[in-house]
Amino acid sequence: MSDELLQIRGLAKSFPGVKALDGVDFTARAGEIHALMGENGAGKSTLIKVLTGVYRRDAGSMSLDGREIDPAFPREAEAAGISTVYQEVNLVGPLSVAENILLGRLPRRFGVINWRETRRRAEAALARLGLRLDVRRQLDSCSVAIQQMVAIARALDVDARVLVLDEPTSSLDEQEVAALFSVMRKLRDEGLAIVFVTHFLDQVYAVCDRITVLRNGALVGEYRSDELPRLQLIGKMLGRDPTPEAGDWRDSNASAGEILLSAEQIGRRGHMNPVTLDIRKGEVVGLAGLLGSGRTETARMLFGIDPAENGEIRIEGRPVRLTSPARAMRAGIAFCSEDRKAEGIAPNLSVRENLILAMQSGRGVLRKLPLSDQLELAERFTAALGIKTPSPETPIRNLSGGNQQKVLLARWLAVQPRLIILDEPTRGIDVGAKAEIEKLVRSLRDKGMAVLFISSELEEVVRDCDRVVVLRDRRKAGELSGAEISEHRVMQLVAQSDA
Repeated sequence: MSDELLQIRGLAKSFPGVKALDGVDFTARAGEIHALMGENGAGKSTLIKVLTGVYRRDAGSMSLDGREIDPAFPREAEAAGISTVYQEVNLVGPLSVAENILLGRLPRRFGVINWRETRRRAEAALARLGLRLDVRRQLDSCSVAIQQMVAIARALDVDARVLVLDEPTSSLDEQEVAALFSVMRKLRDEGLAIVFVTHFLDQVYAVCDRITVLRNGALVGEYRSDELPRLQLIGKMLGRDPTPEAGDWRDSNASAGEILLSAEQIGRRGHMNPVTLDIRKGEVVGLAGLLGSGRTETARMLFGIDPAENGEIRIEGRPVRLTSPARAMRAGIAFCSEDRKAEGIAPNLSVRENLILAMQSGRGVLRKLPLSDQLELAERFTAALGIKTPSPETPIRNLSGGNQQKVLLARWLAVQPRLIILDEPTRGIDVGAKAEIEKLVRSLRDKGMAVLFISSELEEVVRDCDRVVVLRDRRKAGELSGAEISEHRVMQLVAQSDA
């Protein structure tokens, strides 16, 4: 392996109440593709932002080719030889391909843009990636894959020595991923150090030479990819022992009722490969898998936020088209988003106002729910769910995370759904509130409601679900039920290779 090009030692970065990086070491070598792995909150994004000058470090050192660096903003990092291509391509659609590649660096002659030189340099940058394209073409007219290549060409135009690719494959199909990997290998062979941030295990083992794992802001370790089995990698990312649990077993849920919702081969190009699953009345079905496995994408299809482009969904045997959340709500489906603050609560509204939002939405703007009914609902669900609030009129922003989550659950329970989708319902709340919400989920199941339960905490999935559908790299990897369900079996399915 080539000599170390980028060295990061003891990197620390804190935000109010959060230690995002705690003495992290990281090394990237010339002529190497190095995967940076970890679940949500591991510290990957913070490390990249410190490296590229978005954040300033609190402690530690960074050096490039033996010279210490401390970029105060992204342009300084680029000048040092570090370029980044982010998941959301940061380009200007209405401009041409050439203008995007040289944006901010357009060559001039006598004070006027030299368009001939602009096109020549843009064509040369794309040729380095093995891509021939009319650089006068408007970027908006290009596919996402081509836009990704343009973003890489732009990053390389500044004589980058370290190229950071942050989730570059998240919106690409298999053929486009293969083309990107071909470019990455070519750049690696030219001597670049490539830092590859991804959640897709198959892609890591297909293209990466080395893997660094972070967890909770700390370094777990650095490994050669050919010396780290998939199951061990997952264990290191999750902080779980990948060996089988002693005496792990559970009873099947014999009381599960008839199928409420059946999804047959539903998918969205670039977001989720076709997946099939059934959810029965009086059953908690878990969706398990690593971040980026397709858990939330599946939930959003079932609630009509990102409608399925193919396949079929049936409710009690009847085909339905869930093309919007409104249609899903009319079909008796409720959805609690994983992003409670951005997509769940209305922070400036009261507990009462947040609680009745779904019911009022179903009635329409012209049939306002009487205030007396609103107060009755707020009092009833506040008592039933143990929501701790001084008053139903208290702004929800003043409540703890656990109590905010309970208000969101109450919002949906008030409309009496047949299926409730819970995406990370216990994230960011204390242990006591977690236990209360898990208890509530089981009580809903016992009352005959169907529940789709998504959690990155394997022990929660194993503890609370009657069946578990395991997803890997936006595909269904397998399904477990009854005595089959264990953390080890879930991890095995996640680690399983398609090869």
